[in-house]
Amino acid sequence: MRIGELARRVGVNPRTVRFYEGMGLLPEPARRPSGYREYREDDVERLAFVKTAQRLGLSLTEIREIIALKARGERPCAYVLSVLDRQLVDIDQRLAELVALRADLVALQAQANRLPAGRARYCGIVEHVGLRPTPRAVRPPRAVCGGPLQRAQDLGAPATDAPPDHLWAR
Repeated sequence: MRIGELARRVGVNPRTVRFYEGMGLLPEPARRPSGYREYREDDVERLAFVKTAQRLGLSLTEIREIIALKARGERPCAYVLSVLDRQLVDIDQRLAELVALRADLVALQAQANRLPAGRARYCGIVEHVGLRPTPRAVRPPRAVCGGPLQRAQDLGAPATDAPPDHLWAR
């Protein structure tokens, strides 16, 4: 089959097929006497594997390593599990950061109408926060025994409607 048919069967652009060949994700195909690439059913399966692995969040470098392990006769599943473990840790951290960001935004939204009006150059809500880095990147998630993340008030801190300290301009 030619490159267009391979691309259609897997749902990619023919340029993507050529790119994957250049990255070593697909083997160099045989050529017809006319010079056109000639793909086989194995190429459809490999390209489908690459796209599935990408949907699972694996990078092209990681996918290439899986293919290389398999080509050497090794079982790549242990490697895949280690990649998935790292991805889960990263996702958990990003989710915790998003939960913290959401809480910060809700607090800022609640305070927005109390901010001084008229002194902002663009938008007082954004300028109020300023350019300071937030401690969110180093703040550990507030989880209790594997339960959901909790706000400080849920952990016994005094209730306040003021946004967290790092949202106040200094």
